[in-house]
Amino acid sequence: MRVPASVGPVKEEIRWGVVGPGRIAEKLVADFAHVEGARPVAVASRSLDRAADFARRHGLDRAHGSYADILADPDIDILYVATPHPQHHAVALAALEAGKALLVEKAFTATTAGAAEVIDLARERGLFTMEAMWTRFQPAVVALRDLVADGAIGEVRSVQADLGVARDYDPVDRLFALELGGGALLDLGVYVVSFAQMLLGSPDTVTTAGSLFPTGADAEASLLLGYADGRSAALTTSLRYALPGQARVFGTAGWIDVLPRFHHPQTIVLHRAGAEPETITRPQTGGGYAHELIEVTECLRAGRTESAVMPLADTLAVQAVLGQAADQLGIRHAEDPSVL
Repeated sequence: MRVPASVGPVKEEIRWGVVGPGRIAEKLVADFAHVEGARPVAVASRSLDRAADFARRHGLDRAHGSYADILADPDIDILYVATPHPQHHAVALAALEAGKALLVEKAFTATTAGAAEVIDLARERGLFTMEAMWTRFQPAVVALRDLVADGAIGEVRSVQADLGVARDYDPVDRLFALELGGGALLDLGVYVVSFAQMLLGSPDTVTTAGSLFPTGADAEASLLLGYADGRSAALTTSLRYALPGQARVFGTAGWIDVLPRFHHPQTIVLHRAGAEPETITRPQTGGGYAHELIEVTECLRAGRTESAVMPLADTLAVQAVLGQAADQLGIRHAEDPSVL
């Protein structure tokens, strides 16, 4: 992976701005209490009242009533983008043009082309950019990766993962609105695909089955990822029915269960031939978001422009799989250029 050298002088305090004060932003901002050397100082919404309320409740210095205003705020080093998926592309490009580093919620963008454009500009400008895939930074997942790297289960040959919730269909809800990036793939499927990509790399084939809501957003999807050497991943996501949220990693010498819910687990179980199962528990700090915030802070302080744990190449690979799955289901995601 290519990691450019430096983004400039290291600041004593990394100052954050929040773009989109929604549900995930509420949880993430609370975890700054566990991050040394970083502080959220401003928030932006297209509703000034909403931004002001968020700033008051979380002790932020400033509230902006437009995304353009926070992009022009000179006292912000990095923006956390938590708007609906199709808005990430335009906000991220404008932020990079304004010289801001980025942490962008998953899914990174609504389309593969949109992700590629953001990544290309981030690399051109030498500005730190990362997808907020908190799963990769969970202590239990770090333990899993260490076990795999140490050969605890031999060669990884297959991955299974599922993540789904039962939601009552509401065509005006963001989850079901195609123009807002609704559907299971971008909201939940990104987790199962990213988990498989982390362990197996990019697939050679993607085969998808699923169904759509009347709005055109996907209700459910099952993905079979195939690799030229015979490895595979079986992944399921849904907004139509609940799933346990479990994952399994199969190797030539054993397997690892990631207990629900796998995208922010506390416990994994190692199974090896001839040995008793070994349960490994690694609790999260705070709400679980602190770990990715610490990674970003350390990267910025070290002058790195990408994370080695969640590199941009992996983000683009995941986005490509999601794009292929959407195409096979007849879903037409699009970026929203009108957000600014």
